[in-house]
Amino acid sequence: MNNLSMKAKIKHRVNTENHTVLGEVAPLEAPYVLLVDPSNLCNFRCKFCPTGNHALIRSTGRFQGMLDFDLFKKMIDDLSEFSEPIRVLRLYKEGEPLIHPRFADMVKYAKESKMVKRIDTTSNGVLLNPKLNREIVNAGLDQINISVNGVSAEQIYYYTKTRVDFDKYVENIRDLYENRGNCEVSIKSIEENLTKEEQKQFFDVFGNISDRIYLENLSPAWPDFEFTDVKMEFKSGNYGQEIVERKVCPYIFYIMVVNSDGRTSLCVGDWKHGLGYGDLRTQSVKQLWNGEIINNHRIAHLQGNRGLNDFCGACQVVSHGTLDNLDDYSEEILKRMSK
Repeated sequence: MNNLSMKAKIKHRVNTENHTVLGEVAPLEAPYVLLVDPSNLCNFRCKFCPTGNHALIRSTGRFQGMLDFDLFKKMIDDLSEFSEPIRVLRLYKEGEPLIHPRFADMVKYAKESKMVKRIDTTSNGVLLNPKLNREIVNAGLDQINISVNGVSAEQIYYYTKTRVDFDKYVENIRDLYENRGNCEVSIKSIEENLTKEEQKQFFDVFGNISDRIYLENLSPAWPDFEFTDVKMEFKSGNYGQEIVERKVCPYIFYIMVVNSDGRTSLCVGDWKHGLGYGDLRTQSVKQLWNGEIINNHRIAHLQGNRGLNDFCGACQVVSHGTLDNLDDYSEEILKRMSK
């Protein structure tokens, strides 16, 4: 297919327009991104995700379930303590967010609060249907990123161990696109998982039912988790950027991560829930974001001591999945934090 004939732009899911240089403004009074997991349950059992390995997840003892809607409302209400709305509410982490029966209500409540500028989510898209499509669009969702795990039912099953009616899957995505209103539809797949012919098929099938489309590179998204039966050759970063080793993780400086039980994690990669620093059931978003525990982690990173935490030290997301580089700003940020 001639890519010029597609309706979709070839563009990754992360918005980098008018990008703020994080090193020039950190530390932040409020997170740029509040990342909340509506559900850490999933309808897929992907080979490249720890959530898909049920025995492994049980061994961690982490909470399994969905976010309480009243607790979600409390989090959104907490945002009024900040001087201005946060930039992005990101509704996903470890599971399939559309499993939550009140997902659309979450979007609507957050949108009506006026304390969130933009709301997005990432989904495998299998639960989409005309009714749900209209609910999430009418609620005010700004962007949905759909992860397509193959260009046939057989290929999706190979990677996710889940049977999918591929034709129906495509038609439900088409319905969402044709009735998307102000919601941007972004579709991506993993380049390494598709042959050249399958990559062409991916663009042929989804290029005219999405606003943006992209082949991401496979990357080690989950520290301390080994992929099974999936190529482990990382030729470039998630979004095609150069792989560069960094000492400072930018995520802890601009993203606040909340698990589906209301407890916080230092980062989205904390699938074991071992990097907690507070609980939204008893503390506010502002208290936790500016708290001593997370600030101590930030200082450790700035001082070159990321490796003192085994999980952070083994993490490759900082080199493969981040677009910000704080290493050159470490001393400046430390000075600002000491004031």
